[in-house]
Amino acid sequence: MADILEFETANAGERVEGSGLDAWLKEARELLKLAGPLVITQLAQMIVMTTDIVMLSRYSETALAGAGLGNTVFFLCWLIGTGPAAAVSPMIAHILGAKPTDRANVRGVVRMGLWSVLVLWLPLAVLLVFAEPVLIALHQKPELAHAASLFVLPLCFGLPFSLGFQVLRNFATTLNRPNTSLIVMGFTVFFNAVGDYALIFGHFGAPRLGLMGAGIASASSYAFSFLAMVAVIYLTPELRKYRMFRRFHRPDWAKFGELYKLGIPIGLTMIFEAMLFNASMLIMGTFGTEYVAAHQIALNVPSITFMVPLGIALAATVRVGLSAGAGDREGVRRAGYTAMIVGTGFMAICAVVLGLFPRTIALLRADAHERACDLAGGELPLPCGGVSGVRWAAGGGCTLAARTERCPCADVDRGGRLLAGRVPGLLPVGRHLRHEGRRYLDRLGLRAVRGGGGDVRAVLLSV
Repeated sequence: MADILEFETANAGERVEGSGLDAWLKEARELLKLAGPLVITQLAQMIVMTTDIVMLSRYSETALAGAGLGNTVFFLCWLIGTGPAAAVSPMIAHILGAKPTDRANVRGVVRMGLWSVLVLWLPLAVLLVFAEPVLIALHQKPELAHAASLFVLPLCFGLPFSLGFQVLRNFATTLNRPNTSLIVMGFTVFFNAVGDYALIFGHFGAPRLGLMGAGIASASSYAFSFLAMVAVIYLTPELRKYRMFRRFHRPDWAKFGELYKLGIPIGLTMIFEAMLFNASMLIMGTFGTEYVAAHQIALNVPSITFMVPLGIALAATVRVGLSAGAGDREGVRRAGYTAMIVGTGFMAICAVVLGLFPRTIALLRADAHERACDLAGGELPLPCGGVSGVRWAAGGGCTLAARTERCPCADVDRGGRLLAGRVPGLLPVGRHLRHEGRRYLDRLGLRAVRGGGGDVRAVLLSV
């Protein structure tokens, strides 16, 4: 019992027992204490992408639009690969919740998590290499498809490092060392900014590569983050004792299968969520450069705000997993719903701000393109979609952490999966707007394709 208490206090925060308001407030404090560094880490990861957007917006509108389409393809591949990586954290929490000294099984989970990255990378790399013909087949403008391929090709080599970083970050976070990934991401942001400045514009004696330079800088920053995370783990005594790479060649097929069993559902849920955004980006691509650039600006702003509740959801997987591993069903309920309440409250505030000052916020992104900012400003007020997205992140994460569909939060996760078909239903709306004329797009279309799905999702998840 003493070992379990030592694990709770030293690794994942104190497991809250009892009931009543005091227990809920204590759970909220423990959640925020763990979530704080994770939120900052998530924001730092978004800053890497935002740096590309800000610098490319000063380079050319075509480069900005190409990066938008390229990120659509890359993000889809990243989501496919991140499912098993997301399962690492709750699996470790379960192991340590039952037996705090079980280093061998923790090491096995991390090892199989890295194996899953290598297995998934090869087929995903093929999609990234052939991004241009794929986008042309989806009726994108040839010049935009070519620009997107220039951005995506270097990212093909950065993808396994990005996913590997997620595995190592989840390992460190579950052992209550989230500051390690925070430190790494701080240096990564600086690394990427310098790389963008040098390779996009040709500074510091580097060649002027434009859009491809942004892709090379981002891929290099992913590799840097993974290698730096490995170094930090070896420099942290509490993490080094797990000897992550010991017998790395040895398979553990039971854990490998469990990573996919848990990771595929959460990965598919994330893909269905992202499909709504990706589909709207592809619809914008049929209009031309100006509209894709505007959509990229508008998409980046709420994506930044969403990193806060996403960090809370990641912390919730640890909190819920800890209670589930100890057999505390009431603790599972309390941890899950606390995360949803905190995250939803934050996004509600963001929704009000985005609704009141859309164009002002858009101008902060690309003041060199007034027309793009006019269009982007019309897309920013998406309050219902943003708030419901939080409920998806927290609810799905809690279900994953509990490792059972009987989790009290499973209703939210099932609700998200029931909405998987909303994207095909919205595509005809986008095509109708395209054929009816761009005046509708200017006033309504940029919002309708994404906002309509978000509003429907918000209502259904609230039932």
